Amino acid sequence: MIDFFSYGLMVLGVIFWFWGTLPLLGHRSVLFKLHSLSVADTLGSMSIVAGLLLKIPGEWPLLVLAIICLAIWNTVLGYVLAYCSSTGGEDA
Repeated sequence: MIDFFSYGLMVLGVIFWFWGTLPLLGHRSVLFKLHSLSVADTLGSMSIVAGLLLKIPGEWPLLVLAIICLAIWNTVLGYVLAYCSSTGGEDA
């Protein structure tokens, strides 16, 4: 049963990754595309790592650290890229 949930979380993570890339094909603003991509990437990556956490419970300290780092760094990187794209790469 744990394997079912583990693989389910991993598949859900890959679905989030593909779902986040779909807005890149549209004609919306760069900031909207960046936001949808960063949110979907963060959720997808965290879902895959949570699936690995269920699959390999002996490595829980490293996997929990990976989830925390994903939550922090993906969010920070999204804000930095949005700031740089909104200012045109110039120092404000």
